Amino acid sequence: MAHILLVDDEESIRGFLKRGLEMDGHAVVTAIDGSDGLDRLVEAEGAFDLMLTDIRMPLMDGIALALAAKRDYPDLAIMLMTGFADQRERARGLDAIVSDVLTKPFTLADMRASVRRVLSAEARCAG
Repeated sequence: MAHILLVDDEESIRGFLKRGLEMDGHAVVTAIDGSDGLDRLVEAEGAFDLMLTDIRMPLMDGIALALAAKRDYPDLAIMLMTGFADQRERARGLDAIVSDVLTKPFTLADMRASVRRVLSAEARCAG
């Protein structure tokens, strides 16, 4: 399956989503904020199929992370998550680099279905 970078500053959410992604057979690497996420990307030389990141985080938010990631790794699929309407509005202008924006609260089934959709669309584009 896919190699996924999951970035969220809330440990409980990070663990919950990681387990959900692993249920679908994905290999998941986690990061605690945008800066840590960027470090993980660089360490892996961008070798992820998908990055799923929260928007509102300390140090570097998910939008700044998405912009940096897409600049350095243009083939990386990116999904954002947010529970804040203002953050969702900020993400609207990123349609060219962001595959999907999940609005919190969402169910594990919703997240898994969105990830499947994005990975499937990426596979069609690459193939």
